[in-house]
Amino acid sequence: MLFGDRNTLACYEFIPNGNLFQYLHDQNEDLPMTWDIRLRIATGIAGALFYLHSVASQPIYHRDIKFTNILLDEKYRAKIADFGASRIISIEDTHLTTVVQGTFGYLDPEYFHTSQFTEKSDVYSFGVVLAELLTGQKPISSVRTAESKNLASYFVQCMEEDNLFDIIDKRVVKEAEKGKITAVANLVNRCLELNGKKRPTMKEVTFELERIQRLDKKSNAEQNREEIELARIEDYQPWVGYSISNSLATLGSESISSDSEVIPIVTL
Repeated sequence: MLFGDRNTLACYEFIPNGNLFQYLHDQNEDLPMTWDIRLRIATGIAGALFYLHSVASQPIYHRDIKFTNILLDEKYRAKIADFGASRIISIEDTHLTTVVQGTFGYLDPEYFHTSQFTEKSDVYSFGVVLAELLTGQKPISSVRTAESKNLASYFVQCMEEDNLFDIIDKRVVKEAEKGKITAVANLVNRCLELNGKKRPTMKEVTFELERIQRLDKKSNAEQNREEIELARIEDYQPWVGYSISNSLATLGSESISSDSEVIPIVTL
């Protein structure tokens, strides 16, 4: 898309599939939010933030990471959008002092109290996004009880009380291995640390999600291989694939009709 006048021109990539909020919370049937898709989207967002923080020529703090700012392209790959609140930071700087800006529910509590935005503030917001993907719940909900109204604090509470699987989306529980869910949940818990210094960097988050994704693909490949082998065993019948002529073999004699033949079709 192109917008502008005679002197300025802005070019925008066309993203056909809307934002992540529509697919998870509005139950869009065009894209069932399977465990594989959630993990792929999470890894894509993390990688994009890692790029902004550490790979770009100058660090960029997004400052408003949330579901509605994550778009999905034609292949349902995650794209971070809305850089209206973003700031380019000098490499020497460790934080940005500014008027508090962001979205309630995703906002880093440390930033809220100090007005100092760091790269770890984006990490906190990403932690909320990751919690949403795991639970299927909104960051702020009037439906939940007062103590669980805020998803971030409720998630941490469930982790501390060893009630994690009470809050995880049923579809995730059904499709994913318990160990992988726990691994992602532990990552969420680290991202939601109230002390920003204790949170991981987006580089660390990206590498951990990629590791979990590789384990998931390996597990799926092994499961598919086992299913194929099992199907071959179940389908195999030792007499099938052999052709025997109508010529009679003479029992109790040394001779078998010369036109009798057993032709193995399946090699074991």
